[in-house]
Amino acid sequence: MKENILIFGGSGSPKLTLKICEYLRVKAGAGEVLRFSEGNLFVRVKENVRGRRVYLVQSTVFPANDNFMELLFWIDALKRASAESVTVVMPYFSYAKGDKKDEPRVSIRARVCADAIEAAGADRVVTLDLHAAQIQGFFRVPVDDLYALPVLGEEIVRKRLSDLVVVSPDVGFAKQARKFASLLGASLAIGDKQRTAHDERAEVLEIIGEVRGKTALIVDDFTISAGTLADAADKLIERGAKAVYAAVSHGVFSEASMERLDRSPIQRLLVTDSIETQPVALSPKVEVVSVAPLFGEAIRRIHNRESISNLFPA
Repeated sequence: MKENILIFGGSGSPKLTLKICEYLRVKAGAGEVLRFSEGNLFVRVKENVRGRRVYLVQSTVFPANDNFMELLFWIDALKRASAESVTVVMPYFSYAKGDKKDEPRVSIRARVCADAIEAAGADRVVTLDLHAAQIQGFFRVPVDDLYALPVLGEEIVRKRLSDLVVVSPDVGFAKQARKFASLLGASLAIGDKQRTAHDERAEVLEIIGEVRGKTALIVDDFTISAGTLADAADKLIERGAKAVYAAVSHGVFSEASMERLDRSPIQRLLVTDSIETQPVALSPKVEVVSVAPLFGEAIRRIHNRESISNLFPA
């Protein structure tokens, strides 16, 4: 008899967990997280997982450190309860930005987190649009890095935007932006961005490419302050773009981000539901597109030992 898929959700992703379960037509696993007055967390698995292949959904942001520690405790609890395997479904990996030692005496934070996830007992990791592809190599267990491109691209197609140009806010995201442009049959432009400090602010200095008279679609893997998006949108309007939209995999959205977005020329910002714990109320300009079917299908294929790469056309 084929074993039912067993999915648990941490407190960083309760809504997405339920949507994934709904897609797969399974019931979420029973568990609880207690928070004590001094800040400690207590995780309890409330059903039998002995010999089961378990999937744990937990985004690691707002609050990043609490949700990351909770993730480790979930993994440990499930393994100590004799789960055969634990697949971590991490829709947003908050420390992925710390992927290199680009100045003296700094930690490669993503590597430290990868080591901790493995040490806790994870057997596999599934995530969405890692900030840098090489982070997969920080893990010794298999990592499936899913792409939001098909989900966001499908929603853009529905909007029937005319004279479209896809804009990458910097050179770092240009390769993925080119895939967006190919999917949408659009041209490509690239922003020249400069970051001078660790204050989550970067300035877009110039736009390279023809945008005059076109509808610009800014694409990126995440936004926190919405500053880069707003700067790029201003530059695009200055260069003659007739309208500006944006599509971002992870809407992290810190304090004051919505005010910046509302003041910007961006008409609509599409994000996925990889994050649901933002400390701000989302602007009417923000449109959330669910990646639950994408994660649900990935989980189903992993469980049935089928290919995941077939989800993403070359």
